[in-house]
Parts: sequence; C-alpha cells; structure tokens
Amino acid sequence: MSLATDPVQERSQALLKPHEGGPQSGRRWLLPVMLTLISLIWLFPLLLALINSFRDYAFTAKNGYVSWGGFTLDNYTNAWQQADFGLHFTNSAIITIPAVILTLFLSCCVAFVVARFSFKFNLALLGFFLAANLLPPQALLIPVYRMFRAIEVPLWISDSGTLLNSFVGLILVNMAFQIGFCAFVLSNYMKALPKELYESAVIDGASVTRQFFQITLPLCRPALAALAVLQTTWIYNEFFWATVLLQQGDKFPVTSSLNNLRGQFFTDNNLVAAGSMIVAIPTLVIFFVLQRHFVAGLTLGATKG
Repeated sequence: MSLATDPVQERSQALLKPHEGGPQSGRRWLLPVMLTLISLIWLFPLLLALINSFRDYAFTAKNGYVSWGGFTLDNYTNAWQQADFGLHFTNSAIITIPAVILTLFLSCCVAFVVARFSFKFNLALLGFFLAANLLPPQALLIPVYRMFRAIEVPLWISDSGTLLNSFVGLILVNMAFQIGFCAFVLSNYMKALPKELYESAVIDGASVTRQFFQITLPLCRPALAALAVLQTTWIYNEFFWATVLLQQGDKFPVTSSLNNLRGQFFTDNNLVAAGSMIVAIPTLVIFFVLQRHFVAGLTLGATKG
C-alpha cells in the first residue's frame, strides 16, 4: 500500500533543504573564521598589556616581551603610588558624574521638543545641537581656550577667577560636545513612542511637564542606560580638553595622571600598562552592571511586532 504525497509540498521541502557542496555551504564557515580572527587581532594589544602589567621591567628588558616569567604585583602598587590614583579618581568622578547626568537630562529635553512638537525650525534645532559633533576638537582649541580665559567666575568655582583650571569648565565643554549625539539618538527613540499615550494624557489633563517626566522618561530608560554607558566611557576617558583647560596637576582626571608614570630618560612600559589596567576598571564595572540595559537599548527598535 503506497502513500500519496503532495508534489507541491515535496518541492517546497527540496527548496528549503540546503544543497550540499553549494556556494552557501562553502561560505558557512568563512564568517565565523573571519570574526574569530578579527577578535583575536582586536584583543591582542589588550592581552599583551594585561600580561606585561604583571611582569618585572628588568626581566622583560633582558628577555624581551615575547617571553614568559618575571611576574610580580609591584607594578600595580608602584603605579597607584606614583600616579596618585586616589586623588585623580576623585577628580574624574567630580567631572564625569555631573557631566553625564546633565548631558542626558538636557538631551532628553531637546529630544522631547524635537520629537513631540512640530514647528518651522524643528530639524534645524536638532542640527544645531548635532553640529558640535562634526567639528574636530583641535579646530576649536584656540577659540575655546580664549573664551574660557575671558569668562570670569567666582573664586569658589575656580582659583584662577576664570573657567580655566576649573572642573566646571571641563564639565561644560564635555556637555557641549555630547549633547548633540544624545539628542539625536533620543529624538529618534521618542518618535517611535505611541502618540496615543500622549493623546490620552492630554485628555486626562496632564501638562507637558508631566508628560515629559511621567511618560517619556520612564519609557526611555533602555535608551538612557545605553547612552549612560557610552557617555561615561567617553567623558571618563577624555584626555584632550583636560590637558588643555586644566593647569594644575592636582585637578587632572585619572587619564591625564598616566603622564606621571613616564620617566625623564626612559619609560617603564610595564608600569604604564599596570596603570592603564587600573584606569580601565571603572568603565568595565559600569558596562557589566548595565550590560543588560545597554544591549536592550541598542537593539530596541531593531524589530517590529
């Protein structure tokens, strides 16, 4: 007794079944191999710095960096003491935390106006804030330096009486360069929120301020978490403006304090590697703590339904 089969179903199954030896089967292994190779190339400098941060300089000077042995923890102790990381970590916290919070809040305000209100200069306003990201910081070095030197502030804000050599000046310049990017990302995110939420809020008598704080901000938590990780990393690792605008070593952030590990006649690269590993710890901790929200913020809106 033979069973009848549907020819249409057999053809569909044949089309869905991959052909052995075809071009797709040959490419199937190529992508994982390429991604693995790129990952190893990307991780090689980091792994080399991590290994050498635990090695004695005298051993690597004698045997070279392509060797094994000479492990010690003295590099981390010496790096912490010579670079005075305790003070400079505090300076970085004073700069980074207010800059990130103010940047995200002001970016939310700009994005809310651009996304929820239609007016003549809607896109022009967003482009104005985004323009700060189009210019290299080096092109603005002289005008920003002269402007900060001319702006007078109370002595309790800056010992120099101007925005130079003050944490406030460094916070402001970091905010100026980051608000545009955050506003652009958040405006696109807010445009995807259902308009029915705001229509219902208006019917219930909610003001614009209440809509912003009680509807928009809670719904933007994934995007804000992702931006918080990025902004913390960028502002914390910022080196250029800190070197230009700060004139006293006791106010430098932790990234600028790595210069204290350089010698006058030679540089202990193992000591610098240990200092770099110490500097990288806060950003790694923040990333792993907010990893779930970071990934959700990046992937949200990638699919529909």
